[in-house]
Amino acid sequence: MEPRYQLNLGYIARVSENFGVGGLALVNPIADKGGKRAIMYSKHAKDLLLGATVFSSLDDAIRDCSVVVGTTGIREKARRNFRNLLLLDDAIAKINKSRIRKSGIVGVVLGREGTGLSTEELEKCDMLVHIGANPGYPVLNVSHALAVLLYAFTKAGFSGIKEEATAEDPDRKELEFLFSTFRELISRKKIRNRRAVMNAFKRLIFSAQPTRREVHSLITALK
Repeated sequence: MEPRYQLNLGYIARVSENFGVGGLALVNPIADKGGKRAIMYSKHAKDLLLGATVFSSLDDAIRDCSVVVGTTGIREKARRNFRNLLLLDDAIAKINKSRIRKSGIVGVVLGREGTGLSTEELEKCDMLVHIGANPGYPVLNVSHALAVLLYAFTKAGFSGIKEEATAEDPDRKELEFLFSTFRELISRKKIRNRRAVMNAFKRLIFSAQPTRREVHSLITALK
């Protein structure tokens, strides 16, 4: 999200190449991905860096993802607003148990260097991951955090190469339509904390891993 420094862009590309990341998405980048320092620090990942897709919104960047993993260094702050905050190993174990393990794209969202991800952006994520660093200084540099995440995913057997999704798997667009339908439904109800209800529904859907037909059935029922 809005990377500010060419140095970090270069390092992000380099570590992504180290672990076989399928592609980079930059949302409203401030730093120039083709800048001299970015290319210099990317080393042998220049092609991955220059080939990064630029998006104007997080929604567009994660549209093809089967699951979106948000990152946060402030564990206590996140826990007050979100129940799906997990340590890295727990998040990987949860993904491993789902059909996403077979054919889905796992998108990892990295926050801004200074302020991280906003509350609205965190709500777009299916789960939040916290790296168990020193509580006295838990916030990692964005490229360091990515290195830890990618090492853990690689160790668990994930790779940048995926199988083709089957006809049974709903895509992100279908899931977003399900969520928007549910959001419209609860907007007409007298609910004190709609955000908590919405987040609970998303967690239930992710845990259930419904098929495409089941997603369509839920949309029909909610409408």
